[in-house]
Amino acid sequence: MLTFLLCASPAHAGFWDDVKKEIKGAVQKDSGNKALSEETVIGGLKEALDVGTRKAVKKVSSQDGYYRNPQITIPFPPEIERTARALRKIGLDKEVDRFVLSMNRAAEQAAPMAVDIFVGAIKEMSFKDARKILQGNETAATEFFRSKTSRELAALFRPAISKAMNEVGVTRNFKKLMKKYASLPFVKKEQINLDAYVTGKALDGLFHMVGEEEKKIRKDPAARVTELLKKVFNE
Repeated sequence: MLTFLLCASPAHAGFWDDVKKEIKGAVQKDSGNKALSEETVIGGLKEALDVGTRKAVKKVSSQDGYYRNPQITIPFPPEIERTARALRKIGLDKEVDRFVLSMNRAAEQAAPMAVDIFVGAIKEMSFKDARKILQGNETAATEFFRSKTSRELAALFRPAISKAMNEVGVTRNFKKLMKKYASLPFVKKEQINLDAYVTGKALDGLFHMVGEEEKKIRKDPAARVTELLKKVFNE
């Protein structure tokens, strides 16, 4: 057991800020001791990851959480970008934009489903997993979640995305656009699995946001919680 030091300097708000707050909470709980056990520190990390992932999911699932964020907004499928260009040329800009908006709305509706899966992964996290995160690269926690949850999230998201797309009119809008495109002379027919496309982009955006928040705290000298936590495990 080694003394656990905490930095009092302010940090950027976000995912790893929650890590610092929760670890501080662990220290306060053990304030009667001068040293913290590895179990206590790992417990604090798990709590912090729980809070952080919930906040990340809340951000992307809010209205415009995807649509107004240029880093994760879901664009017109690049596989059929030719279709978008052709439709815009004949004055259907609003229809194309409405379709793009509806895809992002579907992703925002499905995002809350990620919480339980993230929480499950955190609960199953071993001491070895936690050590790798604390001592890892700038997106070690994000990579942990991606490796542990991607398959399950995709299986859960796809039917949810499909349902949401029907509710917000994605499928209907898409069919209308493709019908208008097909009516144009000398155009090449294009196809895409829309459910798979939106599901993939929704998950990419979710993991991107978690990763961006993680990188902030790792790069901020005033809040480098991971460096401090490494001291706990020095022998």
